Amino acid sequence: MKKYVFLIAILLMTMVVSAKKVKFSLDLTGISPNTTGVHVAGDFQAAAGFPADWEPGTTSLTNEPGTEIYSIVVDLPTFTKYEYKFLNGDQWYDVEFVPEQSRVGYNFNDNRWIYVDSLANDTTVVGPLPFGGNSPVGTYLLRFKVGMQLQPNPNPEGVHVAGSFQGWNPATTRMYSFDGSVYEYIAYVDINTANFEYKYANGNIAGNYEIVPSGCATNGNRSVFVAEDKVLDEVCFSECSSCATIGIFENEMLNKTLLYPNPASGNTFIAFNDQSDLHQVVILDVSNRKIRSWDNYQNNVLQINNEGLNKGIYFVQIRNKEGVYSSHKLIIQ
Repeated sequence: MKKYVFLIAILLMTMVVSAKKVKFSLDLTGISPNTTGVHVAGDFQAAAGFPADWEPGTTSLTNEPGTEIYSIVVDLPTFTKYEYKFLNGDQWYDVEFVPEQSRVGYNFNDNRWIYVDSLANDTTVVGPLPFGGNSPVGTYLLRFKVGMQLQPNPNPEGVHVAGSFQGWNPATTRMYSFDGSVYEYIAYVDINTANFEYKYANGNIAGNYEIVPSGCATNGNRSVFVAEDKVLDEVCFSECSSCATIGIFENEMLNKTLLYPNPASGNTFIAFNDQSDLHQVVILDVSNRKIRSWDNYQNNVLQINNEGLNKGIYFVQIRNKEGVYSSHKLIIQ
């Protein structure tokens, strides 16, 4: 009997760990609430305990006393993307028109979306969003996009963005990919602060940050000026442009750079045969943590002393001053 009680307890603990509280919050300032109520509908409803998904009249929002804000808190499974819309009423003709900047945006999908993770034991607050609007009062929407197609070792902890808009914490803003290549995150930034710096991270610690090329760096970071709701162009991780524009250059560099011996037990050598006189070299472990780096290396051959490196697989990323990039696998025996 005790055995079964123990198993049930473990199961309940697992269910609690995999769920997170999410607050959907709507600002109806200047809009009269419908006599049939204010609602939210989406593909989260069944998971939250309601009869079915995309039912317009079953998930009611409650007015927060003394305000024109309506909200509901639900428990949802984590590490999942959800789509939703608000309704001022309980029928589909009462649904809001979602602005383009806030939409899923793929395959003509005009729903709002969130990605729920469990990196913190707090409540994920959605909003309060204006009915048919992009961002809470006093903020602008800022939508980040980063391409990860050229990264050889995606981090199981996910892709993140961190910056001055959220306190430079790479563990709190996990991005989501609709296509498996480009990752996105929607932030709401203070309208009184126009300039923001940020970086993408292939993982959730500072050691996973990208290296921003000097051609598009501000203080070693990316930067953006925000004076309205803004969707950033997709940029490739550790690059100044989209991955589509640099894929050809990567292949050229792969054919020209020699890494030997490989596997290695002592020293490893990198021979630069691309005629560039400056190179940046970074060694990462399988968790994408930076182990060693060389900036503006000027010689044709770089000798790497493998002493202190544990046996296993590493990734050597190389970029010359022209922006040509390559990544190589290094095995230490």
